[in-house]
Amino acid sequence: MKKIGIGIALSISLWSCNSTKHVPDGQYMMNGYEINADTKKIDVTYLEDFVRQQPASSIRLGIYNLAGQDTSKWLNRTIQKMGQAPVIYSPQQTQLSARQIAQQLSNEGYLRVEVDTILKPKGKKMNITYDIQNNGIYTIRNYEYDIHNKTIARSLAPAKKYTSIQPGTVYNQDNIEASREHLTSYLRNIGYYQFSKEYLYFKVDSTLNSHQVDMYLNLNPSKDSTAFKRFKIRNVTVLSGFDPSIRGNKRIFQDPDTTYYKGMTFVHGSNNFLRNSTLYRNNFIRSDRYYSDMAYTRTTGALNGIGVVKKTDITYTPVSNPNDSVQLLDALVTVVPGNTHFFQTEIQGTNSAGDLGIAPSITYQHQNLFNGAEILKIKLRGAYEFISNSNKSSVSNQNYYEYGIDASLSFPMFLFPWLKRSWREAPSASTQISVGVNNQHRKEYTRQFFNTALTYRWASNKNRFNHSFSLWDVNYVRMPSVTDEFRENYLENKNNPILAESYKDQLISSLKYGITFTNLNTGFSRKVPKNKVTVRANIDLSGLLPRLVTSFYDAQKDSTGQKKIMGIAYAEYIKGDVSYSQTHTLDRNSSFAFRIGLGVAKPFGNSTILPFEVRYFSGGANSVRGWSTRDLGPGSYVPNDTTANDFANQVGDIKLDLGIEYRRKVSDYIELAGFVDAGNVWTINNYEGQPGGQFKFSEFYKEIALSYGAGLRFDLGFLLLRLDLGVRAYDPEEQKDSKWVIAKPRFNRMAWHFGIGYPF
Repeated sequence: MKKIGIGIALSISLWSCNSTKHVPDGQYMMNGYEINADTKKIDVTYLEDFVRQQPASSIRLGIYNLAGQDTSKWLNRTIQKMGQAPVIYSPQQTQLSARQIAQQLSNEGYLRVEVDTILKPKGKKMNITYDIQNNGIYTIRNYEYDIHNKTIARSLAPAKKYTSIQPGTVYNQDNIEASREHLTSYLRNIGYYQFSKEYLYFKVDSTLNSHQVDMYLNLNPSKDSTAFKRFKIRNVTVLSGFDPSIRGNKRIFQDPDTTYYKGMTFVHGSNNFLRNSTLYRNNFIRSDRYYSDMAYTRTTGALNGIGVVKKTDITYTPVSNPNDSVQLLDALVTVVPGNTHFFQTEIQGTNSAGDLGIAPSITYQHQNLFNGAEILKIKLRGAYEFISNSNKSSVSNQNYYEYGIDASLSFPMFLFPWLKRSWREAPSASTQISVGVNNQHRKEYTRQFFNTALTYRWASNKNRFNHSFSLWDVNYVRMPSVTDEFRENYLENKNNPILAESYKDQLISSLKYGITFTNLNTGFSRKVPKNKVTVRANIDLSGLLPRLVTSFYDAQKDSTGQKKIMGIAYAEYIKGDVSYSQTHTLDRNSSFAFRIGLGVAKPFGNSTILPFEVRYFSGGANSVRGWSTRDLGPGSYVPNDTTANDFANQVGDIKLDLGIEYRRKVSDYIELAGFVDAGNVWTINNYEGQPGGQFKFSEFYKEIALSYGAGLRFDLGFLLLRLDLGVRAYDPEEQKDSKWVIAKPRFNRMAWHFGIGYPF
């Protein structure tokens, strides 16, 4: 190991010394730069985008320098293409960068800003410091309209107080541009179809000698007499199922069917694509209403959101009108059809705690089942897992396979009585009815899962909130066949009720609600938020419907005292969890992310133990990465290596997840990460089969596991592949004086994880 370390150090030293081997004499390589400001109010992170010369990536520069000087050789050219050439310092580019930084700060209100460049050459390397003297920021003293067109001035009057330009605020060009766009959007949404932001401009008086400005909104004249007039929609025509790019599509519309429905004209071809009611519900352009950009956007968004729609085109045609004050428009909405039938085959590799397997599936989807954008989805799936050899002689050593089928039918509206039409037919609303069955086959048993659910989904507040509500989510788990040995060791194991509960026939009937908030969908905001926030919350109440049914008669009970419905014991519990994650952008190539998650579940009434399927587990690619999935906890519980299927004991009723991660892009496609994770699961009750697993306020903080590690990510744009290595730092399973294992890394205290997407 010592020799390897010396070799690595020597390689790095040689690499560093040769970093300028391709830099011509008399010139410098851009080694780095920094931006310093004399006030913390200036965010220097965003100013990095205005520096025109960025240093080469150290890793790719090192690869480039491995090549020889002779570029006629194929090997040297190949190595140079894999790397990145040194960036040669340019005085002109540096001065241009300083001017652009100054211009940007001037746009942000620092009208007298000064940016100086400090050069620090060393050998053939150049480091640059951009030094910013802000000299004070300007604010707005007065803001007035100076518009001579009385119609426009009267129309804009209500919008004045809603713009980002207000007395007392900072003078900012971005806010000025945003205000022009906001005022233009306001006018276009109340009928000014021909209006554009080029007609609006601001006069600024900055000669007050008080770091203040006066601002006046003015209107440029127009050669078009209709630019300052309002337009109303006269006729709305919807052409359903027509694709002008397909030659044979015109034949479908040789004898079109034209109908009039709720004030709109609908034209269908022989393909009868989408019902009138579906098209009307997703079209917000109405006759006798003023033109509106918002109606256009909502219509294209709603129609394009239908799976069977390829695209939507909307054209407006001005119509002459004797009434000169109000102009007229005819709207034509063309809905282009996409593929009705969709097939997908997929083969996935699985890795469950080191046991490899394959999981093939075939999916068929009909995206317009009843000509109302209803989606029928049928999925056939299977899996086979190869269990690795171990010293345990039990079920956990047997290869197993499973197969199943899932079917769902989705409607693009709420199917629920007594709702207002506007709620029931909201564009983001959907109703999904799903059923499924799955069979697991091992040598010792056959286990079957049946499920059915009715789920409503919708979005609100410009899609920043996404909701999911399951009126019912019913799962029935049964074991139609087991061996005598398995029954004796597991199902009738009185010493371990957790294990027996894991394989018990049971009915789980739940009422669920979930909500997700993200600040990424910010409507017409011109900037992506620097801090990306996601909040998720879920609540699951089980047993409400069975309890209601069994309250009308004297329900039977099983040997443990649980009530039965239709001969099946049902579960009762309440479960809730919440998580908060945030990604903070440090600069153009690096970011810092953290996550806090907490979940609590408690059985009540008809249950003393939570069903295994709904209990929490810790460890894995999206949890504490120093442990494999279901390999941590609960609490300080020590797994029994002599007991097969001990994973059934490594679950809990309370879960805590904490994580921080630093991410750094080293190229367009490769990202490195370092992380620290903490967390565990605990039980609410003191179960005999899980000693040390109960949550206690005086002890739980001593049982929070800690791990650290590094990751490699491949960003393909549409997909992010992740490979993480987690190492244990604090292990609550160890003896009291041996829990800190950070200085004692071993292979059995590490875990590799492959994932898709970020962990949080």
